[in-house]
Amino acid sequence: MKECTVLELKDKFGRDDLYILDVREHVEYMAGRVPGSKLIPLSELDKQVASLDKTKPIYVLCRTGRRSAEAQRKLKALGFDNVINVVGGFEEWKKAGLPVEKDEKAPWSLERQVRFTAGLIVLISALLSVFVHPYFVWIAAFVGAGLMFAGAADWCGMALLLAKMPWNQRKSTAPSCNS
Repeated sequence: MKECTVLELKDKFGRDDLYILDVREHVEYMAGRVPGSKLIPLSELDKQVASLDKTKPIYVLCRTGRRSAEAQRKLKALGFDNVINVVGGFEEWKKAGLPVEKDEKAPWSLERQVRFTAGLIVLISALLSVFVHPYFVWIAAFVGAGLMFAGAADWCGMALLLAKMPWNQRKSTAPSCNS
């Protein structure tokens, strides 16, 4: 599998055949992206693959490189020969101090939304367990267990659910593959 660093990708700016595919969710893309990148969330890749050109190199990135590696495998299986995973993803891009585009009215980051939602559920269930019935404490325990699982597995069901919420589905002002 082909890979490149964010600095190698930056050196390719200005080329006519440069195609940067961002496979993060809409809310992540709105909050910050590589200039000129196009968005197809990994969850929508199978539906939108026809919009991609098999003859050009496709540089795939996500937040840290895990989803982009998965997208690279999917695209390879679908007959794309020149797919390059950007190592370290958008986090590495920002760390290198490279230029970033973002939407002015982007919603909170998914991580912040998860923290807020988990905290709200724990607070409400704790209050309900004190004032209504003690069994409500199990809701807080369930959320705590879910957060522990998310930390250990690096997979968060709550974040995936929140990413599908209407406020996170607003289209970015930047071009996507459909525009």
